[in-house]
Amino acid sequence: MSGRAFGLGTTDGADQRRGDCQNAGMPVHEVAASGFDAQADSYEQARPSYPPDAVAWFVEHLLIAPGMTVVDLAAGTGKLTRLLEAFGANLVAVEPVEGMTRVLRATLPGVSLVSSTAEALPFASASLDAVTVAQAFHWFDADAAFAELHRVLRPGGRVGVVWNARDRSVDWVNEVWSIMDRVEKRAPWRDHDQRNDSGISDRPGFGPVHEATFHNEHHQSPRDVVTRVLSVSHVAVLPPADQERVLDEVRTLLASHPATRGRDVVTIPYRVEAYWCESLS
Repeated sequence: MSGRAFGLGTTDGADQRRGDCQNAGMPVHEVAASGFDAQADSYEQARPSYPPDAVAWFVEHLLIAPGMTVVDLAAGTGKLTRLLEAFGANLVAVEPVEGMTRVLRATLPGVSLVSSTAEALPFASASLDAVTVAQAFHWFDADAAFAELHRVLRPGGRVGVVWNARDRSVDWVNEVWSIMDRVEKRAPWRDHDQRNDSGISDRPGFGPVHEATFHNEHHQSPRDVVTRVLSVSHVAVLPPADQERVLDEVRTLLASHPATRGRDVVTIPYRVEAYWCESLS
């Protein structure tokens, strides 16, 4: 990708040092780095996308349009990136995990891709119009990430954050997530279902946080539900025998629960939590 086009390699000393971090940045959480690298294909196959109304809300409030420079931060395999591509902005994906970038390059060869982290972004100050973060902010150091976002966004630039949060209102789905509860005891998103742990709150240099809730349904085969569980980083990093025990527990549940037994397709609901705020200066 061109350094000039996206504010890399400027003559300002601080920004030049930021540019030098393009392939370094801050360390990625070891569970995210190992798990998502190992199971990037599973992530792409079995994770849900984002519903059209949530994407439209982002496009409207982040002012995403042709001529705008937009970064999809921690882009993963490009689940949100590919939905934003259609709106004509100057779009850059940022993703530090090699397995994820391999899939992203294959699915979105026309999108510029940078390897870096949220806490050390390789962009010049005030060079971006908007930044999106999908399904990833819980891995960040929230204070350091917002400081970087404030640096790279122009005044009036906006940041949007979204999650497909687990909806436990369906009995068999709740049982699947209950299996995951035991695996994810130390995961950084614990208690996110109570919406107290998102890290998205009023921050210095930003205006108030605006939020909206949408709903999403992911229709999958039972086999893909097992792959969905495998794509969770804390499962992906388990020793093989422990990993297989978790997956077998999910398989047994799907084969025996009255709502899923014998079905070719099942539906997992998600609550889509979306936020945006504006850089003030």
